[in-house]
Amino acid sequence: MSATGELWRSLEERADDPALRRWIDAEFPALAEGLAGAVDRRQAMKLMGAALGLSGMAGLARADEIVPWVKQPEMTVPGVPRHYATVLPSEGYGIGAVVQCHEGRPTKVEGNPDHPSSLGASDAVMQAACLELFDPERLRAPERGGRPVGWAEVARAMVAWRDRLGEAGGAGAALLVGPETSPTLRRQIAGLKRLYPALRVYRHAPLRTPGPLALPDFSRATVAVSLDSDVLGEGPGRLAHARASADARRVRAPGDGMLRLHALETTPTLTGAKADHRAALRVSLVPLAERALLAALDGAAPDANLPASVRRWVTRAADDLRAAGQGGLVLGSPAAQARVGGPVRYIEAPDAMEVDGDLADLCEAIRDGTTHALLSLAFDPIGTAPAGLDAGEAFGALDTLWHHAAHRDATARMAHWLLPAAHPFEAWSDARGHDGTAAIAQPLIHPLFASRSAHQLLAELAGDVTHPKAPVRATWGDLDDRAWLEAVQRGTVEDTAFAAIEPPRPAPPAATTPEGFDLSLLPDPWLREGRHAQSAMLQELPRPLTKIVWGNALQIAPGDAERLGVETGDIVQVTADKIQLDAPVWVMPGQPAGSLTLTLGHGRAGPVSGFARGVDGFALMRTGRRHLTGMTLSPTGRRAPVLTTQHHHAMEGRAPVRRATLAAFTDDPRAPHAHHPPPPEESLYPDWDYPRESWGMSIDLTACIGCMACVSACAAENNTPSVGPEECERGHEMHWLRVDRYYDGPPEAPETLFQPVPCMHCEKAPCEPVCPVNATVHTHDGLNAQIYNRCIGTRYCSQNCPYKVRRFNFRSYNDFDVPDLGQNAKNPDVSMRQRGVMEKCTYCVQRISAARIAAEVDGSEEIAEGAVVTACQQACPTQAITFGDLNEPDAAVRAEKDSPLNYGLLEELNTRPRTTYLAALCNPAEGGDG
Repeated sequence: MSATGELWRSLEERADDPALRRWIDAEFPALAEGLAGAVDRRQAMKLMGAALGLSGMAGLARADEIVPWVKQPEMTVPGVPRHYATVLPSEGYGIGAVVQCHEGRPTKVEGNPDHPSSLGASDAVMQAACLELFDPERLRAPERGGRPVGWAEVARAMVAWRDRLGEAGGAGAALLVGPETSPTLRRQIAGLKRLYPALRVYRHAPLRTPGPLALPDFSRATVAVSLDSDVLGEGPGRLAHARASADARRVRAPGDGMLRLHALETTPTLTGAKADHRAALRVSLVPLAERALLAALDGAAPDANLPASVRRWVTRAADDLRAAGQGGLVLGSPAAQARVGGPVRYIEAPDAMEVDGDLADLCEAIRDGTTHALLSLAFDPIGTAPAGLDAGEAFGALDTLWHHAAHRDATARMAHWLLPAAHPFEAWSDARGHDGTAAIAQPLIHPLFASRSAHQLLAELAGDVTHPKAPVRATWGDLDDRAWLEAVQRGTVEDTAFAAIEPPRPAPPAATTPEGFDLSLLPDPWLREGRHAQSAMLQELPRPLTKIVWGNALQIAPGDAERLGVETGDIVQVTADKIQLDAPVWVMPGQPAGSLTLTLGHGRAGPVSGFARGVDGFALMRTGRRHLTGMTLSPTGRRAPVLTTQHHHAMEGRAPVRRATLAAFTDDPRAPHAHHPPPPEESLYPDWDYPRESWGMSIDLTACIGCMACVSACAAENNTPSVGPEECERGHEMHWLRVDRYYDGPPEAPETLFQPVPCMHCEKAPCEPVCPVNATVHTHDGLNAQIYNRCIGTRYCSQNCPYKVRRFNFRSYNDFDVPDLGQNAKNPDVSMRQRGVMEKCTYCVQRISAARIAAEVDGSEEIAEGAVVTACQQACPTQAITFGDLNEPDAAVRAEKDSPLNYGLLEELNTRPRTTYLAALCNPAEGGDG
């Protein structure tokens, strides 16, 4: 590993592209062009109408008369939030959440520390849940043939259908479900099958990986080998696995041990970015590499058909696995794990269920006339159908199509009966976590619109119409009332985790011969298969590795791009089996030669056209296959913009990430700082006195995986608006916190580094003395505060900030004169910002104030250690962020500041930041690269 190499953020920056240099040199890129050009008012209103669900004329209706809160509900104090445990779905699995509610309005989501799949952490999709609840574009009422109807008419039609089902025993009818782990849904489906024996049940789960589920134990591993398995960024246990692997790799003092991670991957992932040894290989050759690893464990040389870099990787991984013994862990290869043993157990996948087939089987049943009526509970089966299946044509032949959906998707446009789906915060349900643990989802708010849950629809079909809670309560009938209440309050049902099963021992996969390009169709990190595509917050959140926003692109290796004569933004035609798709190129460092990657969830029409940016990867998918071979590429000579934030807020080429190997740190604790002079000791700025609290933050770069959970949590906590694709292109996104991604080394196989950058809250802050109206000030407890109603928008503070962490409101994103449904999702503890003011990270000062008030109420003069947890800290799955009072000798943040790994970002400028970092450590094997 090179610890002194020059870091770069993109291929253009590495080549010192003059055009890029001119773009970065501007304090606010493209501002002049943006202000000089005419503003498309129609497009602006369309984007503002759905961005974060933050405006729109179709908001809550005005009340005809105001009714005072004469009789206050018991146990409710205005302004004091309450918290409720629930569970949020993720590809059918449940992830435990704790939701903060203000006067009955869900406003913020955190992870449930008692749930094994979250352990108190969260991800970007969870953070966007409140905004999706108050999305003004949600379906508001049932429709029949495009005409709004009431649920009474739906009920009459359902009763008539139920009578016909009873007469025919269910013949000719089918139910289509998505990926599910809900015990209640399964119980209801089993009941329907008993009522209507000929009823057919199909499942459409395009992102599901079949087979038993592996549960690795990182705490007992010394070596982990990942074979194209992104355990840190994908899968139902991603948050738990990220926490466990970070704990196994966390180093606090010389002599500490550290898990060594090897990763072989077919596209750059978060797991590969954190690996000590990484190799890239095209999809079609992964079986050959897996066979080579098994052979190398027995001492054989790797297959000569593999690239030299992969052969070195296989040899080193096999050597480490043999040396580790029972401390060796293999991820993504049951055959290799069976050979090694090690700390992993397998369970039956909680989403496994017996069905009559998939979407292709359903379409065939419709075409041959055996199915003529369908109730669809799956997410947009027509829009997410594989290429060549033509589900739209098949569904068009149905006599009756009932579709349960939250938005007007492609399937909704063909439905005879369109049934609005309740948001998870509006309905009773249940789901199992990645280890099988069951959890109860309780409603946190009365349904905003005329929507129903899937459980209510199935109860209607079974003729068992009762209270919405009844189906879930019946599932857990073995719990008495006290146990039921405890399960709801805690968020988990005790002793429901799945027992281990016999480890699978499959034969090694057969090798294939690569032809043309390989293509991987992967779910978008935030939008997934498209179910979250209507969330402006998620559309605008940069993807961890590419930093792309508002769209997608076809990732290609730098060598392949050079050979084809294309660069980022060029449109190429992808062809496979006579199916063609035009897509812009993204030249991706670390992408294996001969391999392409395209994310799903984009390019599909929706109620707001601005959200349909990008290309639809489902046009290339084959039934049951997301990894394809034999693709060809042809440049078209056209270009399309690919929006990315990777060049925004650059710090003038300074090398900010310090790192070293574990061996170097053990030999010399100052190794990460060897090439950095100590910070200056003298300053012209005044010293500050902190008689009470003195807040500070530490960020562990070894633990950080770049997952963006902190950025999304900051946006949700602080009411940060989305600005739309046009403003993002100008560099005007409003995130108070960013995660910089750097590369070191050659573009074909670079080292990847992450660094979260919030406000540094400098002790000698250069932003403070230049403000002409004293809007940026130093507080009594060490914060660099921004007084919004003083700010007049000179932007001097931003120009004087070397970290580029201040954001300016160029547009009015909060229209207080228009009735706005999305205002209900805003955190009332954080002031709203108008156009023309500077805003920034505040160390979540509202949480500090709440803790101070609570301490005073309890009669304490000091805020207890751990009483203040910032939003970014609370969301982080790896616990990379530590916050606390620097005046407290026993505070965790104080211990991190005393670590030999601690350093300040750009500390040579003598700003003395209160946010500091622990240098990144890695643990490569001795000798060689890879």
